[in-house]
Amino acid sequence: MAPVGALPAAVAVLARAADAGASVLLSAHVQPDADALGSTLALAEGLRRRGARVTATFPGPFVLPASLAWLPGADALVPAGDVPADPDLVVGLDAADLRRLGELGPVLLAAPQSLVVDHHASNPGFGAVQLVDPEAAATVALVADLLDGLGVELDAGLATLLYAGLAADTGSFRFGNTSPATHALAARLLATGIDHARISQRLFDTAPFGWLALLGTAAGRATLERDVGAGLVWTWATVGEADDHGLAGDHLEALVDVVRSAQEADVACVLKGAADGSWNVSLRSRGGTDVSAVAIALGGGGHRMAAGFTSHLDRDGTLAAIRRCLRAGAAPEQG
Repeated sequence: MAPVGALPAAVAVLARAADAGASVLLSAHVQPDADALGSTLALAEGLRRRGARVTATFPGPFVLPASLAWLPGADALVPAGDVPADPDLVVGLDAADLRRLGELGPVLLAAPQSLVVDHHASNPGFGAVQLVDPEAAATVALVADLLDGLGVELDAGLATLLYAGLAADTGSFRFGNTSPATHALAARLLATGIDHARISQRLFDTAPFGWLALLGTAAGRATLERDVGAGLVWTWATVGEADDHGLAGDHLEALVDVVRSAQEADVACVLKGAADGSWNVSLRSRGGTDVSAVAIALGGGGHRMAAGFTSHLDRDGTLAAIRRCLRAGAAPEQG
């Protein structure tokens, strides 16, 4: 739960900026997902309706996957290099730590006022005002509270953005972070008349035919290691392989949701090879392992059930580090 007074404090910061017609810069984290993007676009629209001068962005590379580019307001996003030089207020959304804001992190730190809105348990706390609630199912749930506090009425456009983030971060309401409050918010959003089936189809069930070939390649590499922690299943693929199948690199993100179905392993891991030789690692837990502890130990962050980090080791070295953390209860390595 967010600290007592965190929500009123956050609303007050936003309300003052809106009432003054201030310049507000909102940023999602690098390579934004539906929660980060939905949060940013919904709050941006709400603040515009209240009179603020708003710029919405996210760190480079400034590319959105087709599964998100259709979201209302996405066409108004501005590249990070083109944002106002001296905004009155900077808001970071869904960023577990300052590094996730990339080149916009220093902008937040230098701003006269800053606000961080997030639901990651690993968030260390940064920004002048913080609305961080690990019990929130998604950052969009916190944005819904902010919009209520600002007196912004939810319509179908805002509800589409919020529902996209809520559905994505709860695994279409299948994950353990789904609570009665989650369903209550979903019911509120559905009452605006949104086409929830179409939203889910565009988010989760639409991909080029080449995705099937990439999935086949990654599934064929899947390895089960029963003796690592409570069981580890892992596979890998690279952005180069995605490109070979006519896919953008973001299609690699969905692989972990397939691998995690293996019932013999509590932890699922997908290593996604970047063009620079680094590995972006996605971790998922079936409930017995806190994968955020693993990710934090290796320089990343996230939630108990879903986390990630970036490794500059080779693939074998990255896997060895993951195994050591799982066998040691995810304690950070010394030395």
